[in-house]
Amino acid sequence: MFFLAIGPTMAQRPEGGYDREKLEAARVAFITTRLDLKPEQAQKFWPIYNVFNDSREKSLKEMSALGRTRDLDLSEAEAKSRISKKFEIQRQMIVDEEKFVKDLSDVITYNQIIRLDGINREFARHIWQRRREDDKN
Repeated sequence: MFFLAIGPTMAQRPEGGYDREKLEAARVAFITTRLDLKPEQAQKFWPIYNVFNDSREKSLKEMSALGRTRDLDLSEAEAKSRISKKFEIQRQMIVDEEKFVKDLSDVITYNQIIRLDGINREFARHIWQRRREDDKN
């Protein structure tokens, strides 16, 4: 089922990239299948997952922006402030992840929660490999 969903996603590259909607649909199918989510679990799982994932992506972008070294003439105070902000974001990410796990534990098992991280990495690795193959062709 996953390969049927991912095939069309990889084939179409609007504006030099991948169709985000199709990629998202493939990710949903991949995770749902690998976690063996029942329909009633999936209905509760995806809203929790999406809120957490959006928040996580936003935090990672903020941290990335703080680490950019374009400003070579930072004052010590600004450098210290950026480092403090980075730690603040990291602490909040831990709080968010703890809440995410707590909320998910009402929907899926802790074993499924542990497997989720590996499944996410597996999906990303699969997409990366497919993209490399497509770039060679």
